[in-house]
This record gives sequence, C-alpha cells and structure tokens, in this order.
Amino acid sequence: MKMLKLAWKNILYKPLSSILCWIGLFIGVGIISALLIFQENFEKQFSRNIDDIDMVIGAKGSPLQLILSAVFHIDSPTGNISEKEASRWMKHPLVEKAIPLAYGDSYSGTPIVGTNQEFLSHYSSELESGESFEHNFDVVLGSSIAKKYKLNIGNEFFSSHGNDEYGEEHTNQAYTVTGILKANGTVLDNLIVSNIESVRQIHDHGEEEHIDRLAEIEQADSHEEEHHEHGEDDHDHGEEGHSHAEEDEHAEHDHAENDELTAVLIKFRSPMGLVQIPRQVNEQSSLMAAVPAIEVNRLFTLFGVGIAVLRNVGAGIILLSAMIIFVSLYNSLKERKYELALMRAVGISRLRILWSLLVEGLVLSIAGIATGLLLSRVALASLSTTLENNYSLRWAQLWKLMPGEPLLIFGALLIGLLAALIPGLRIWSLNISKTLAHG
Repeated sequence: MKMLKLAWKNILYKPLSSILCWIGLFIGVGIISALLIFQENFEKQFSRNIDDIDMVIGAKGSPLQLILSAVFHIDSPTGNISEKEASRWMKHPLVEKAIPLAYGDSYSGTPIVGTNQEFLSHYSSELESGESFEHNFDVVLGSSIAKKYKLNIGNEFFSSHGNDEYGEEHTNQAYTVTGILKANGTVLDNLIVSNIESVRQIHDHGEEEHIDRLAEIEQADSHEEEHHEHGEDDHDHGEEGHSHAEEDEHAEHDHAENDELTAVLIKFRSPMGLVQIPRQVNEQSSLMAAVPAIEVNRLFTLFGVGIAVLRNVGAGIILLSAMIIFVSLYNSLKERKYELALMRAVGISRLRILWSLLVEGLVLSIAGIATGLLLSRVALASLSTTLENNYSLRWAQLWKLMPGEPLLIFGALLIGLLAALIPGLRIWSLNISKTLAHG
C-alpha cells in the first residue's frame, strides 16, 4: 500500500509525462480493442448469414455484388434473370433446396424481398406477433424494421420503386403488415418480406394502367366505327369472341414465360454439387453462379489488410507510450539520485526501490489499458444503430472480452513493466557515498 502511495505521488509529481503515457496507451489499446471487436463480430455474423447457402444464382456481373445483395441485402442487385432459365438449375438432382428472391421496391430505403416461406425457415425465424404472409401484398417485418418505422400488425404502407428512399411511390397498391419476427441476429431483422407475386404485381399494375389509358383512347376513336358495323352477322361476332379468348390465353402464357427473378439461393445435397454446378451455370447459361464462402473469404481478406494496418498503428502507439514511460522514469531517476541514495543509506533495499518504480509503471499501464478498453466499446456502441441499419451488423457481447483481448492486456502490461524495469536497474549502479557527497 505504501508503494502504491509513493508511486501515485511520483506520477502526480510529473503530470505532463504521466498524461502523455496514459493518452498513448489508451489510444493504442483502444484502436486494437475496437478492431478485435469489429473483426470478431464481422466474421461471425457474415459467416452465420451464409450458413447452408452453397451457391447464389443471379445476373452476370460482380460475384461479390451478387452475394452482398442477395445474401446480405446491403448492395444493389446485378439485375434480373429469367425464372424459366433459373428453374433448370433449381430442379437439378444435386440441389436440395432453392429459394427464389425477387426485388424491385423498398420502404424508406429498406428492401422488400419477394420470396417464399422457405426463406423464413432458412433463418430459423419465429413470429413475435401476427402471422406469416399468405396473400398478395401481405408482409412480414424484421424486428429492427418494426421498431425503426413503428409499424404494427394491420398497418399499411406504400412501397417506392428501387432501393432509393426518395424513389417514385406506388400509391396504387398498399402492403399490409401481417406479422413481426422475433430478433435472431440475422439479415431478417432488417428486411421486409412478402411473396414474389406481390413484387411482380406492384409493377405489372403500373403497366396495366398505361395500357388501359391507351385502350380508352382507342375505344373512343373506334366507337363511331363500331356503331356503323353493328349490323354484321352473329357468326362474325362468334369468331371475334373466340379470337379474343385465344389472345388472352396466349398473353397469360407469354407473361408466365417472361417471369423474372433477381436471385436464387441454393443448397446442395452433397459436396459434388458445389464442385460441378457453379462452373456449369457460368459456362452453359446466361446466368452467373457465385459461391458465398469464396466471396466472403475474399471480403475478409480485403478487410484484413486494413485491419492489419490499423492494428500495427495501435501497436506502434503502445510502443511509443512505453518509450515515454521509459524516458520519464529514466529522467526521474537522474533527478532523484540524492533521494534514492538517502533511501539506500537508511536501509531500504534496492529491490524495494525497484518495486516502487515497477508499481509506478504498472499504475500507468493499467489506467491506459482500462481507459482504452472502455472507450473502444463506447465508440462502437455509438455506431451500433448506423451499422445495424446499413450493414445488419449487431455487436454481440460488446461488454465482454473478445478473443485476443487478454493477450492485448498482457502485452500492454508487459511493455509498461519493461519500460519501468530498464531504468530501475540503474539503482544497482548507484554510488551512495559519492551521490551524498556531491548533494
């Protein structure tokens, strides 16, 4: 206890150098701690969201963009694909599960995903209230979306074209909230989910309105002509009716043939599918196949370079702080030579004096480490809303030590103690009689 008081008095005796040591340590530790927390959460949550998704089929373009848009819903899709062409691969014998996705609209910038019930089952979702979508324009909300927009069961809203928050609003048809999901830490927390037909009809309706307006104009122009032809025989009318029925049937068939999807999430029955199918899709069709595991690893590599650079910066700052501790104690020993000689003269051992110096370094190190760990978490907590809304990244166990942090704490303490130990060893070379004689 006496040593601690003495160390504290020595720290207060040189406040400027003590503050510099503390600032340097907490900045260095804080940077590395924040990176460890980010990396742990980033990798775990990204890996969790690609579980049981072996391949994603979409339009030609960037494979990484396809994965980010179709799996993580944080980028624009690469385009639409023909459902007819995609179904060839969805029904492949090596495919165990195929989940179709259709995009097109959003609500206040949040994408509305058209899919089937298997999409919800894939993420092991559970309803907190209400029921799942059964009819067209029914939607199920992720827990974060329901809270963000304060939407409840039975509420209605209009979608906007595209993912732009300020896109053109489709006021012809409203979506109705039928269910709200429990939070489960997956991308579902930040999505609005409906069936595929709703996404298609919201756009088809706009086209139909345009066609109807043209039809009205045509009808008005031809009204007089029809009036003059009213006397034609019934046989002709019968033929015309039959012709219109055939046209309607062909139109419906053509519409089904031209149905589009944005992407398909695929799970294979065996590893053989992962070996064969992606290459076949890319070579034998106009579609693109991307493997989430490969693209996410590539993403981790890209992030890893930046994280490694910042980690080295943090380590450099910690070493700089250790140098400040070293210089501070070294100069302090030179200034306190006479005091130390008196302490030795009255019988205080070298080890006890050395221990007092080590306690001084230890106090500075612990203060810097504790502040760094605390501030890293406060900084990340302040970003939690932005990261969750934009990247579906939620901090898990933010206030617990992450893997790698115990090693960081041990390393920072060791560096601080070594910085205090090296100048402290000069006590053994201190000439007591000479120092006292010269004052």
